[in-house]
Amino acid sequence: PQGSEKAKSFVHAFLKRSMPTMTDEAIQDMLTRKAVVLEHYPKKKTKQKRKKTKGFTAKQRRELRLFEIEPEQQRYAIFLPLHELWKQYIRDLCHGLKPDAQPHMIQGKLLKADLHGAIVTVTKSKCPSYVGITGIILQEFKHVFKIITKEDKLKVVPKLNNVFSLELDGFVSYIYGSKFLLRASERSAKKFKLKGTIDL
Repeated sequence: PQGSEKAKSFVHAFLKRSMPTMTDEAIQDMLTRKAVVLEHYPKKKTKQKRKKTKGFTAKQRRELRLFEIEPEQQRYAIFLPLHELWKQYIRDLCHGLKPDAQPHMIQGKLLKADLHGAIVTVTKSKCPSYVGITGIILQEFKHVFKIITKEDKLKVVPKLNNVFSLELDGFVSYIYGSKFLLRASERSAKKFKLKGTIDL
């Protein structure tokens, strides 16, 4: 083992080399009055930014035909269970659609409800060929409804200039398509005005 004098001289030389700006007296004072802590600064780890998963662009979705319903799937009977689920969803949303329920409260909830699975009828239209179309809403876009009719025909009906009606448990509600030009996801967060001009 090293002697105490050798140990002292080694520590003194080490500190002098490590802290060249300090005088011998300061180093000696440090050794006699306090413990020496050799500081170590670890390298800061840079956090790797998580890459956001990019979805498909509108062009890619069209090319992949993600939202197109295959012809063999365009059958009214296939989507009747979806309609039954939608009816149960609306009953839960409106607390049962009781006879004493206030119509404007139900109307307000239907304005923000998801309409996929609802059976709707075009009651008024500036284009007479649309009047009378009845079917289950399969897809809702900003400007159109895609409806499957009982004749197993897929109809693309624009919202603009059309009035739709839907009936559930005796309650009939009317949808003015011109005021409904929103995506389903946007509509759920929109505040609708109670009063306004009603037109096609």
